[in-house]
Amino acid sequence: MLQLVFLVLSFGIVTLFPAAFALQRVLPEAISQDRPSLLRRFFKEFGWAFRRFWLTGIGLYLGGLMLAFGIAFWAYSGGGVRVFALAVLIPLTGMILGLYLSALALLPEADDDTTMKTLFRSANLFLLRRSLPVAGGVIILLTWFALASQLPTLLVVGSGLVPALVGYWLSRVGRTGPEKSSEDVSI
Repeated sequence: MLQLVFLVLSFGIVTLFPAAFALQRVLPEAISQDRPSLLRRFFKEFGWAFRRFWLTGIGLYLGGLMLAFGIAFWAYSGGGVRVFALAVLIPLTGMILGLYLSALALLPEADDDTTMKTLFRSANLFLLRRSLPVAGGVIILLTWFALASQLPTLLVVGSGLVPALVGYWLSRVGRTGPEKSSEDVSI
């Protein structure tokens, strides 16, 4: 149900990323099934995310379009500059996807007064500290994009859920439980 509400809300360019951020903040409760009123919480989180991230969402959308067109342009052009341009654009795309996934991983625990600046700083630190799992998340996301390009109905099924679940997985990877002493361990 959350995926359908995400699809309806993300039709507008302005609401795409706030809807993704709201889905990410509600996802842990949807997985644990702790709260029965998920839609009400989703709309509350959407309002929270829209007030803070609508302008950033437009920037991310336009930047993603420019990267996609840039990669497509240089992939089909000729000459030696093509290799250099693709060698810059493809890692840049991976880094931006990694920052996006890092931000998604941090959103469920984000405070209500979080701004884009604080979220970006936290996501940057998350990316630096957990670079290998984030790189795996980028590969998972790009694989999903490749599958969705061959089977477009996957976009309806998982356009919001796949990045949200990858972000949820990243938030759980590398967490250890409480420190155990020798008295807690029995052999």
